[in-house]
Amino acid sequence: MKNIKDQVYKALCSVTDNVSDAYPHSWAEDATIQYTEEQNSVYEHSSHGELIGEDKSLVRYRIDIWHRDSTSAAAMAVDEAMKETGLKRIECQDVPDPSGMKHKQMRYEGIIDMDSDEVYWR
Repeated sequence: MKNIKDQVYKALCSVTDNVSDAYPHSWAEDATIQYTEEQNSVYEHSSHGELIGEDKSLVRYRIDIWHRDSTSAAAMAVDEAMKETGLKRIECQDVPDPSGMKHKQMRYEGIIDMDSDEVYWR
């Protein structure tokens, strides 16, 4: 398992100050972003005698964006900011929201080398 939550948080904070890994408590006039680590699992492992080691980890993050008017500009900014993490966008969609807010959901994933922190795409 490889923890990159700090890098994801830092990248998203370059888009807006209203970023959380929990359900947002306040809805600002600008974009509100929630991020969730959906998957962090062994992608590749090796054996050294009786020990099994993790060589690469698959990570996937879901990023939800809410805005009163439009999520388009924030989504483009998130996409640009997430390039810093090395993760690749695999999905982006509008989500109906009963609150009347605009809601966009994006997913990013990558394979991370446990020794070098290099990110690979599948």
